[in-house]
Amino acid sequence: MSNDVEVFFDGDCPLCMKEIRFLRRRDRKGKIRFTDIAAPGFDASSFGKTHEDFMARIQGRLADGTWIEGVEVFRQLYSAIGLGPVVALTRLPGVAHSLDLGYRWFAKNRLRLTGRCEADACALPAATNNSK
Repeated sequence: MSNDVEVFFDGDCPLCMKEIRFLRRRDRKGKIRFTDIAAPGFDASSFGKTHEDFMARIQGRLADGTWIEGVEVFRQLYSAIGLGPVVALTRLPGVAHSLDLGYRWFAKNRLRLTGRCEADACALPAATNNSK
């Protein structure tokens, strides 16, 4: 992988796509690889993960193959587009803890928050490919 970081995002999530569009506009040096987990043919098992893994929390992969998730993905993405000073603030003890808690709450509730629950059920959508 020639990029600094790869982000695995849910292309069916309106809030997620807003963030991805922002990152794509700012990624003028091509440091980010964008992988849509909702795209036809995306196979989670080819990455050694399940569809549920990718849907539960944002996932990322560094150039050396190291997997990251949650707030750390955003830190790496923002660093890649030149927002290092903002990232430094997110590592401060109180700020880091608050961001981690906030992201965990968002990840748990994002389907409901983005209007993707049906009736009284709010479950992760099934994989749309032939992954095992």
